[in-house]
Amino acid sequence: MNPQKPSFSSSISTFTILFNCVISLLVVAKTTSDHDFPHFESSTSFIKPLDNPKNQTPPRPPPPPVPPLSPPDCTVWTSACSEEVLRLAKNPENTEWLKSIRRRIHENPELAFEEFETSKLIRHELDNMEISYRFPLAKTGIRAMVGTGGPPFVAVRADMDALPIQEAVEWEHKSKNAGKMHACGHDAHVTMLLGAAKILKAREHHLKGTVILLFQPAEEAGNGAKRMIGDGALENVEAIFALHVSHQHPTAIIGSRSGPLLAGCGFFRAVITGKEGGAGNPHHSVDPVLAASSAVISLQGIVSREANPLDSQVVSVTSFNGGDDLDIIPDNVVLGGTFRAFSNTSFYHILQRIEENRPGFSDALQQSTSEKEYTIYPPTVNDEKMYEHIKRVAIDLVGPTNFVVVPPMMGAEDFSFYSEVVPAGFFYIGIRNETLGSTHTGHSPHFMIDENVLPIGAATHATIAERYLNEHG
Repeated sequence: MNPQKPSFSSSISTFTILFNCVISLLVVAKTTSDHDFPHFESSTSFIKPLDNPKNQTPPRPPPPPVPPLSPPDCTVWTSACSEEVLRLAKNPENTEWLKSIRRRIHENPELAFEEFETSKLIRHELDNMEISYRFPLAKTGIRAMVGTGGPPFVAVRADMDALPIQEAVEWEHKSKNAGKMHACGHDAHVTMLLGAAKILKAREHHLKGTVILLFQPAEEAGNGAKRMIGDGALENVEAIFALHVSHQHPTAIIGSRSGPLLAGCGFFRAVITGKEGGAGNPHHSVDPVLAASSAVISLQGIVSREANPLDSQVVSVTSFNGGDDLDIIPDNVVLGGTFRAFSNTSFYHILQRIEENRPGFSDALQQSTSEKEYTIYPPTVNDEKMYEHIKRVAIDLVGPTNFVVVPPMMGAEDFSFYSEVVPAGFFYIGIRNETLGSTHTGHSPHFMIDENVLPIGAATHATIAERYLNEHG
């Protein structure tokens, strides 16, 4: 059955009602628009259409900035502490400062006990850092101090002197002193220790004791360390460390070993005097050339016939001078040379045998007490615990693949005098860089360094000192 159709009259009535309702709403809207409704207006503005396409999630506000990490609390030493020291050292502003210091020293090389301008520069930088020091020791040396002023005391040493060599490297900061050159890297040693001083001063609140910074003259002359010790450089010190740059290892590689590291080295010089014949036979005389030749053979036999072949020792006659006149027997012959050994026992045994070998040698070596002392370097021997400390520090700073155990070397260092007094640790840091031409051995007029080593050396010195105090304080 179909539904009943609505009539026309009823439709008219419905339309009338709807029309009246619309008119009423318009009146209401007109009325409300004549009034102020802030809340309503803010609500309508909130529902305005979004500019984003339909169903697209509106972008999230950016996250709040992450605050910078606080420096690690180094009450107990961690790798984060090493990283913080390295970060300070490698700061670009600090790196440029290190390079400028090294170049100023390199331009003005000074020989043993003549390091007046070098010493003045060091003291100026220490003053800027507000680091106290004692001066002079051993004429131009400095003993600076950072930390609590109380025990334990650990020392770090750098040598200041240059060599009597004419520099052959052509660069902007070539030596300005004719016949003098930093051909062994001591300018870099001083710079790295100053860099360590700056780091240690910035971290002084972490130090659990006192770091002694030793700037030493006359390493090349062999008596700077001895005189520093005599002037109180090691007062209260219970351990000491030092480094030397090495062209044998790539830049920033650190190397050391436990026990004998560098040989003891001594020098001898003797004058063999002839004797004239008596009045009855004026041509019969004692020939100093023959006597000196016999002495050379006897000296060479000390090692070949007396030493243990498994104990490395050397005695070498390197000079023999009887004059240039080929027509007469000279009045005297001057001969000299060097001797080396890795153990103190062997070293001093060789010295004793040289003195016993011929009376002339004994007299020559005894000419003056100071000459005998200051032409001898004992072997440089690393204390086992100090070596292990260097190794731990190096591995944390540069990584395990950048630390190497090096073989003993026949070279000598007057750091050995310190190692006879307190436990000592000596290590190398590489400067070899073929691209820069940093490949030449020390004491070469072509010697140069890769300056990228400077912040690494500074960080190593600083970490060795601070971490020692941390572990022993």
